[in-house]
Amino acid sequence: MMDEKCQIIDRSGFIYNGDTNLEWPLSFNILAKCSTTKARTSILKLPHYEVETPIFMPVGTQGTMKGLTTDQLENLNCQIILANTYHLGMRPGPETLQKAGGLQKFMNWKRALLTDSGGFQMVSLVKLSEVTEEGVKFCSPYDNEEILLTPEKSIEIQNSIGADIMMQLDDVVHVSTRGPRVEEAMYRSIRWLDRCLKANKNMDSQNIFPVLQGGLDLDLRKKCIEGMLMRNTPGYAIGGLSGGEEKHEFCKVVSFCTDHLPASKPRYVMGVGYAIDLVVSCALGADMFDCVFPTRTARFGTALVPWGQLQLKSGQYATDFDPIDKECHCSTCQNYTRAYLHSLVAAKETVGCHFITIHNIAYQMALMRAIRESIKQDKFPDFIQRFFRTMYPLGNYPQWCTDALETVGVFLKS
Repeated sequence: MMDEKCQIIDRSGFIYNGDTNLEWPLSFNILAKCSTTKARTSILKLPHYEVETPIFMPVGTQGTMKGLTTDQLENLNCQIILANTYHLGMRPGPETLQKAGGLQKFMNWKRALLTDSGGFQMVSLVKLSEVTEEGVKFCSPYDNEEILLTPEKSIEIQNSIGADIMMQLDDVVHVSTRGPRVEEAMYRSIRWLDRCLKANKNMDSQNIFPVLQGGLDLDLRKKCIEGMLMRNTPGYAIGGLSGGEEKHEFCKVVSFCTDHLPASKPRYVMGVGYAIDLVVSCALGADMFDCVFPTRTARFGTALVPWGQLQLKSGQYATDFDPIDKECHCSTCQNYTRAYLHSLVAAKETVGCHFITIHNIAYQMALMRAIRESIKQDKFPDFIQRFFRTMYPLGNYPQWCTDALETVGVFLKS
């Protein structure tokens, strides 16, 4: 019999009367905590792989990391990647994925997989969508066919994909939105979560994470957290950020959410990929991140390095015979020079994107590994100081970083 406290009635009149004792195929074992900040390192055991957190998840939108094979991803120590439900639902489609035995078998990926819900396209493809209580109506960019994506349909597609972690379909509004629409989206996301939970056909092999909404309004965020905590899901995603909001607002919301979410479950901040964002967000207590940034920026000839970025299109690298980063052990840095990569990028040779993508993912993986190791040794604040001195040797740290880190006891030194 369900505990009476789970009979939650929100302002929209919705009553939660579901199962609060769901058993999920996920375990989260915290290995170490930073004694200064809110950072922690853990083992996230999923059906296909054990993932070390904090973790960055590269994005393979349509079941591929552009320019890389799954063997290369394994060699780069990618433990979990993200795929896009909206695009995979369009092609190859759920029927093909079902027949293939899921996306992991289809693409020969033996490690963990997370799928988004398709909800982000409400913002990124806003001209193509109409949101109602039933779901989101899209006009397909492939054939202009009108499609209705409901919470049930999102889970149906994600069930066919077979991801270890599925995201609920949430009502996404742009972070700049104010007023009643934000509250409406928050409550609708709670209602849609229940529909997603009910629709899941693979409780023994697929987890569902809710997506916390509420914009920049902390009161709405708190109400959303309270509502979603009653659903007893295996982890939580902080959504509705990384859409152009001021960084200090971003940090305020992330820190607030990690303060109010259970310490015993993973916390995923969606759409985060810049190095400084990753470091600060880990200090604020987040565990999981994803972004297209390292792979997309590689396609424009930009390499990520501990001191910032190298724009390899620039003529200054035409006769530079150093690797991208002398300290990097990736196959690109071990075998190719900046001059060679510049020549490929300048000639728009696709292999140039391939080489830089390898390096950029290697950089992200190395950064997260260093964060994890520093937490295990309880030296994360020292790592933060070294990271920022390297990235900003003149001591001109972004004010938002300084302010956010001070809230968790780290004071950047010039």
